[in-house]
Amino acid sequence: MAQQAMTTQTQRIGALKGEILKHAVPKEVLGRYGVKKPMPKNSSETIKFRRWLPKGATTSTPNTWSVDPATHRLSEGETSVSDTIIAQDINATLVEYGFSYRWSNRVEDLYEDDVPPEIKRLAGERMGLLLEMVRWGVLKAGTNVFRSGGVAARGSITALITAGMLRNIARSMESNLADPITGILDASVKIGTLPVEEAFVVVCHTDLIADLRAQLSGFIHVSEYGTRTTLPREIGSWENFRFVTSPHLTPYLNAGTTGTANTRLANGVANSAGSELVDVYPMIVLGMEAFGDVALRGTNAMKVNMIGASTPTKDDIHGQRGILGCQTYFTSVRLNEGHMAVYEVAASYSVA
Repeated sequence: MAQQAMTTQTQRIGALKGEILKHAVPKEVLGRYGVKKPMPKNSSETIKFRRWLPKGATTSTPNTWSVDPATHRLSEGETSVSDTIIAQDINATLVEYGFSYRWSNRVEDLYEDDVPPEIKRLAGERMGLLLEMVRWGVLKAGTNVFRSGGVAARGSITALITAGMLRNIARSMESNLADPITGILDASVKIGTLPVEEAFVVVCHTDLIADLRAQLSGFIHVSEYGTRTTLPREIGSWENFRFVTSPHLTPYLNAGTTGTANTRLANGVANSAGSELVDVYPMIVLGMEAFGDVALRGTNAMKVNMIGASTPTKDDIHGQRGILGCQTYFTSVRLNEGHMAVYEVAASYSVA
């Protein structure tokens, strides 16, 4: 007698996690360009990123080569003196993040809208944005800082984006051996790559879109790319920069100095004459391996649990309360200050 085939049911929690991740990853802008470190279970709360230093570099000067042709000449019959390579480890401590949503059985059974699916969608978007804000806080605190107008302090900023300062940033990053970004993480629940033309990627707030187009002569809009592959949320390119924007990369409100009335954004609206400090917007310029974080991908990246309102438990014997919880361990760390830059600028206010 033939044996009956066994059918394994799809894991509800596994499917739920995939649905949460599907909504979380599109909220990532910065997260697409960092080095991803896997998070093995039961190993440590410290994540270690490692890089290998060039010949002649040290941990304090990691972006320099020292290659003298005279010291590389070989003598007849003599083997060269062997060198060793030096690793630099950069450690970061994982932080636990999480949140939950609750709803009642009446919402689940009687409400005109199907609320639990909307909770799952919002939970995914919230998780993606939460980790993006962690990255934003780490990256905008970078030490390779340039400020519009060439001023020394954030409190003196009132100038807009300029082509000259962007060229200074490109020169600085090239001098520090920063490589242009040639690939990113695909927007899926698995790690993948998408081919990208060589360029430094600039990530900034959507308030700066008008200034990028107006202040940079020769700015190319994505609609003019033709067959070039665009980055998610990319608005265009200029020289060796490609610009990606997000409304979540918030400015330092009223952190600059005063400016001519109705010419700058201050607290999100037009600045007042000679009395209101303008907002300061950090623009993050990224090369390859400028920063790293723990990827929000994979089976161990996040815990998701959901109990429907109709499910009785010992604490809810009538099945009157539903709950969904998301939890993860995450960290983000700058790996090479010379391979990134922070460009702080004011944003123009256009009068109709």
